[in-house]
Amino acid sequence: MDTQNPSAPPHAHTRGAGKNHPHRTARANTHPSGVIHDNTRHTTRFTVIGNHLAQHPQLSALAIGLAVHIQSLPTGSRVDIKTLAHRFPESPARIAAALRELETHGYLRRTRERTESGRIVTRTVSCNQPGRRADTTEDTPKPPVEPPARRAATAPRRKPARRALPAVPQPAYASPTLLRTATEVLAGLRRTDPRLLLSTTDAEHLAPGVAAWLERDLTPTAVRDALTSDLPPDPLRRPAALLAHRLTAQLPPPPPWRPPVEPPPVLLTMHNCDGCDRGIRAPGPGTRCRDCREGPTPATTTT
Repeated sequence: MDTQNPSAPPHAHTRGAGKNHPHRTARANTHPSGVIHDNTRHTTRFTVIGNHLAQHPQLSALAIGLAVHIQSLPTGSRVDIKTLAHRFPESPARIAAALRELETHGYLRRTRERTESGRIVTRTVSCNQPGRRADTTEDTPKPPVEPPARRAATAPRRKPARRALPAVPQPAYASPTLLRTATEVLAGLRRTDPRLLLSTTDAEHLAPGVAAWLERDLTPTAVRDALTSDLPPDPLRRPAALLAHRLTAQLPPPPPWRPPVEPPPVLLTMHNCDGCDRGIRAPGPGTRCRDCREGPTPATTTT
């Protein structure tokens, strides 16, 4: 670290070469198989590590090394598994296991918190002396914690946006009469199944799909039966979406084309006129001749 550790003495005094343990060499020669320390006092870029960590009897070497590395970092540095795995050659699985060791023995505290923007983040606190949390945090001012009711009042939860309904088929000729009949079919579905209670917005969205069925020679009863049959027994969370899916997936084919039917020819047979009993050709009995239909011609007078 570029800054000096606050737990170290502010000034370091060096000793003369002749005053630095004159008997160290003699004592080292008496234990040739042990470690020999060649120490120099640090004045910058150092971190104080307790022997309770460096010589911990239950921590692995990787856990001790990660604890030393984390304690040497400045506040705010990232110490997540991905960052540490990129920094060291060990695998993410081994680093995760070492972090769990440090958390078990109190050298790390990891908590999940929600930020003001709503994100969930993991807060990691490094403890250089586990069990001394109260001593190290007494002088640290803590931000005021708002009561839950006040937080709820200042930051109301946003209502999730309503998902749009699926598209429905469109009729070839959407006449007002056809759309009105389709709306009546949709409004009557709740009589068959109370779960199919639709809002006005949902009915307006689904009406063109029902009209597309009606213009394919289906009766309103047939459309109602197709929409209400074989419904799932579970509660319907979005009945309008289910109806839109059925209107699209089960749309019947258009009726086959039929040529216009010409009226049959009229057969004329011999009958007697009802007015003058004259024989005439007519479609059936009870027909008058043309003279009787037009009436008698008015007589002319001469002077």
